[in-house]
Amino acid sequence: MTRQTPSRKVKKLAEILPLVRSAKRNGLKVVTTNGAFDLLHVGHVRNLEFAKSLGDILIVGVNSDSSVKAYKGPSRPIIGERERAELVVSLKPVDYVFIFSDKNPIRWIKKIRPDFHVKGAEWKRTASSKWKIKKVVELPTLEKIGAKFAFAPLVKGKSTTNLIEKVKKL
Repeated sequence: MTRQTPSRKVKKLAEILPLVRSAKRNGLKVVTTNGAFDLLHVGHVRNLEFAKSLGDILIVGVNSDSSVKAYKGPSRPIIGERERAELVVSLKPVDYVFIFSDKNPIRWIKKIRPDFHVKGAEWKRTASSKWKIKKVVELPTLEKIGAKFAFAPLVKGKSTTNLIEKVKKL
């Protein structure tokens, strides 16, 4: 078996679906997560390691440039979608990456039907994490398809926003 180069593991969602079906037929657990992954840092790596620990195959949805711009603002992303996808898929825990433009991951979660879906812990950083969990838009879909959900542990002080602010002060 030949090892795929990172760029060959960046696929279209339609190419990932048969891989998922095959994995599930073979009893493997599929885990998904998603994000911008702009300015890759140790928080991203640890979140991906956590996600991979929950199953056998980790599939990562990387937000397209247009979707990052829509929720992070006009100055983002700093790195283009294809390069971000290649960086993410080159990390050891990640098996496959695809780029998506949707506002949220619900459409592709319905198609992939993962066993587990993971979000970064920054999604529950509020005064009441119980309230924030209710704001995770994927939850009803995950419950409907029988998938489990987890927050990756918070890696304190590690975020792309923090990195950008640090660089601006230089």
